[in-house]
Amino acid sequence: MRRLAVFCVAAAFSAAVFAAEPVPDFVAKAIADPSRPAGQRAADATRKPAETIAFAGVKPGMIVGEFYPGGGYFTRMLSIAVGPSGHVYGIENDRWKSAVKADTELAAQGQLKNVSMEAAPFGTVRFPQPLDIAWVTQNYHDLKIPEYGVVDTAAFNRAVFQALKPGGAYVILDHEAPARTDTAAIARLHRIEKAQVIREITAAGFKLAGQGDFLRHPGDDHTLSIFDKKVQGKTDQYALKFVKPAAQ
Repeated sequence: MRRLAVFCVAAAFSAAVFAAEPVPDFVAKAIADPSRPAGQRAADATRKPAETIAFAGVKPGMIVGEFYPGGGYFTRMLSIAVGPSGHVYGIENDRWKSAVKADTELAAQGQLKNVSMEAAPFGTVRFPQPLDIAWVTQNYHDLKIPEYGVVDTAAFNRAVFQALKPGGAYVILDHEAPARTDTAAIARLHRIEKAQVIREITAAGFKLAGQGDFLRHPGDDHTLSIFDKKVQGKTDQYALKFVKPAAQ
């Protein structure tokens, strides 16, 4: 059984509830899909997709909005996990040409019938139907980097709030940064402090529902860029799950 450890946070935020959940069979099936490229399979040891998808609460029939698929590492697995009655809507940053090309090629293969891809200006939140889950893995910090497109992250988070169904989840994975890391340092390190993400997303009306420790690496030097060879592929990451209150 893989445990999703959840910890108490500062009193300013909703308390997270400890949960220990097995990886569902439909998630295990998605991970084991033989059509997944070898290069993506090789990344599983560090990206831990089974734990991530289980933590997010993905289930068959769900509508998932995936921000910045980057060629579809998670897209393929999400497609299988939500099944034919669900759908995955991917939105890519139109400035990331290689990612747009990879997303387009993935969609053009015609194997993922329940996946739609769109390239749009960075920070666009636009989906054809209300979402059960909004998903950002390793890219929330990029919203702070002007060269990728100037984004008002407060407005972005409010738009995600509106895009979700009541009770829907907003899932963030990112690389931990030193305390009080400013915008310039975020751009240099490609990291963002977990506390900052919690402040920003709860300010949009979300409640913090859980934190997962399955991507933590205590030995990571947070002062190094995630691309530094000393830490690349072994960065200290956090998983956060926020929920739109059911009454809204």
